[in-house]
Amino acid sequence: MTTESTTEADSLYHDLEQKSVKELLLSIHEEDKKVLPAIHEAIPQIEKLVEQVYLRMKKGGRLFYMGAGTSGRLGILDASEIPPTFGVGHDLVIGLIAGGDRAIRKAVEMAEDDEEQGWKDLEKYQVTKLDTIVGIAASGRTPYVVGAVKKARAEGLLTGCIVNNHNSVLAQNVEIAIEAIVGPEFLTGSTRMKSGTSQKLILNMITTSLMIKLGRVKGNKMVNMQLTNQKLINRGTRMIRSELGYDEVKAKRLLLLHGSVNNVLLAEKEENRQ
Repeated sequence: MTTESTTEADSLYHDLEQKSVKELLLSIHEEDKKVLPAIHEAIPQIEKLVEQVYLRMKKGGRLFYMGAGTSGRLGILDASEIPPTFGVGHDLVIGLIAGGDRAIRKAVEMAEDDEEQGWKDLEKYQVTKLDTIVGIAASGRTPYVVGAVKKARAEGLLTGCIVNNHNSVLAQNVEIAIEAIVGPEFLTGSTRMKSGTSQKLILNMITTSLMIKLGRVKGNKMVNMQLTNQKLINRGTRMIRSELGYDEVKAKRLLLLHGSVNNVLLAEKEENRQ
């Protein structure tokens, strides 16, 4: 007899189609409140993962997220936001999804059931023992992800996972398992809801902590952000004015000249030494 996983358990709410909009919203909100306590319980494991990834990244290692469906998309989302936010290359944090890039927008039939494809996708990046593979799967049993971490661990890479069930096959096959047990979904089995929310928050915690430890933040400011739009140019200008006391015109001119707030601060520091 197969034991039903938490993420597949029946919703605590019934006859949803008979509820008013307000009732639906309040009920979803009540379920969402369970996410933060579940993440709090997982912080020791998140801490362990961040510390281990940090040690490897200092030596040139990379972080790979692997998932299918919602989990895969969330990994890609987090990875894609790191370069513009922290001014690092697109090859430092990499998100892979079962079915390839076309699966970001449209589901690719049966892609997640291929246990061999995950490692094949990783091999394209010539992974080394300095790299870390983090599998993301609410169920904790997605073959695409499980197969990849098994092979990665056998090859000596650091492996971790983010799951929403206890004692999953994925957790059993990695060194550091992060389990955020958020309970049954409001809509039975719809892990794009609480499970996905928990995954997004944990990914935020992992990469933000890593970038801070790697020196990509000063104080509480994103001094290495890419100047990809006027809003960010204005933000950078304000940072320089606050740090150096320059007027807006000079601050903006220096920002555009050097390309980032951090580069301006370094240049001004060097000039003051001379």
